[in-house]
Amino acid sequence: MRAILIVAVAVASFAAADAHASEQILGGGPAAACAEATRDGKADTDSLAQCDLALTDEALIPADRGSTLVNRGVIHMRRKMFDAARADFDAGIALLPEVGEPYFDRAAVSLYQKRYPEALADLDKALQLGLKEPAKAYVNRAIAHEHLNDETAAYRDFEQAAVLAPDWDVPKKELQRFAVSTKR
Repeated sequence: MRAILIVAVAVASFAAADAHASEQILGGGPAAACAEATRDGKADTDSLAQCDLALTDEALIPADRGSTLVNRGVIHMRRKMFDAARADFDAGIALLPEVGEPYFDRAAVSLYQKRYPEALADLDKALQLGLKEPAKAYVNRAIAHEHLNDETAAYRDFEQAAVLAPDWDVPKKELQRFAVSTKR
């Protein structure tokens, strides 16, 4: 019987994969501007103000309110306001419990805060619900596993990310840090 021994050369100091913007808000107004700012990678105070305005002044249906909360959470996370981001993701998840992206985003906050078991739970839920870019969730899950000293799980998640996104260099580069051998 052979066992596979997987050892990471060193835990890389890399950030979590990018957060996901929530679904597009139809129409115009502050909620749509908030969604667009999130999708465009913005984190400025004007974009944050659009999200705030949408949540206080617009009559949003629950799904759009949930999406706007998630979008604002992404902006908070980009500004390294992790407690505010987590609060927005929690509120967004309450309104969008069957959408994977808010769980992915909350997991990214957990990674930044070194709360690895929480990150794993949210990433598992996000993958179960489905994501537009599941490879990013596998990379983030690999990061959490590696910080929890489970190199085998980390390696497998980086491997899965490489399969799902063959043109993305991040998982391929991370896999190069591992030494894989078989034991008898």
